[in-house]
Amino acid sequence: MMILEPTAEQRAFQQAADAFAREHVEPLAAQIDEHGAFPTDLVRAMGRIGLMGVTVPARWGGAGRDSVCYALAVEALARASATVGVIATVNNSLVAEPLAHFGSDEQRAAWLPRLATGEALGAFALSEEDAGTDAANQQTRATFDGQGYRINGRKVWVANAEVADLVVVFAATQPDIAGRGITAFLVPADSPGIVRRARYDSLGVRGLGCMDLEFADVRVDSSQVLGALGKGFHVARWALDGGRVAIGAQALGVGQAALDEAIAYAKHRTTFGQPIANYQAIQWMLADVATDLDAARMLVWKAACAKDTQERCSTEASMAKLAASEAAHRAADKAMQILASAGYRRGSKVERLFRDVRAAEIYQGTSEVQRMIIAASVLA
Repeated sequence: MMILEPTAEQRAFQQAADAFAREHVEPLAAQIDEHGAFPTDLVRAMGRIGLMGVTVPARWGGAGRDSVCYALAVEALARASATVGVIATVNNSLVAEPLAHFGSDEQRAAWLPRLATGEALGAFALSEEDAGTDAANQQTRATFDGQGYRINGRKVWVANAEVADLVVVFAATQPDIAGRGITAFLVPADSPGIVRRARYDSLGVRGLGCMDLEFADVRVDSSQVLGALGKGFHVARWALDGGRVAIGAQALGVGQAALDEAIAYAKHRTTFGQPIANYQAIQWMLADVATDLDAARMLVWKAACAKDTQERCSTEASMAKLAASEAAHRAADKAMQILASAGYRRGSKVERLFRDVRAAEIYQGTSEVQRMIIAASVLA
């Protein structure tokens, strides 16, 4: 039998995340956006209730939940604040999950309990100026010097970098064989030689702590290799599969928040003696948005299930991210149209959502990259 609704356990976890988001995150969302300040206290609080290590096994300090629980929780967080939703996805999907999957017992013991409980925060350093969509084109080098490795290079747009304690760094250990020669390293963010460059002031998702990281002879040893030497690109792609499911969920949260605002406004805004919700033009916009979001939600849940039952879920994850990010973009656009000048003004919630949602079609692989992955699958 096909199940199209979350289980009671999954709903309970979603409700707990939603209650936390409404009580603690939503009241601070506008302030986070206005000042662009990283919400450290919220991150610590999320860790205390299991939202920073949702799928991490309990023996390593995590909540031990499945990926559907995780997607539901991320949507709830992002419905309150897109920024907080993304912070959680980076720590969960791009750091804690690959560490749990590929790490040694020593690496897990050293980092997972801290990451999963919010005591420490993780960042994922893959992107470079010329290695975004072409992620295999890594110019950062890790050179063996007889005792360990020295990392040199620059990473860009590293979310959480402003306050991160651990950075998963991807560097070429065999630069002559491209993607096959990349290694992932677990690098403490306070290691000598790491320089954090100025925080980006972005259009939306402000307060994400995005910075460039420069590595100048940063020393690491073999115990800091995540996975195996030369297998870092596999680690990155595996992590991004999960990350794209989570970004799909994050986009849904933003899109649902936009729909909520549009519905509330349409019910109380009157023209010609009646609420604008009575007009078919408004009703059809709301109907289209609700249908778009629900269809994308099914793809996100399907991808979350695939994450737990398949070694790779690349196609499902790309479909989920593509559908959800673009549906959420349309939702914010229609909400702006329905609110008109009330939404267009600087400082309105819909104006913030409109700015926030655009990033979901860019980070962790643009919509064009998702279409490339999907096309390769259907043509195989």
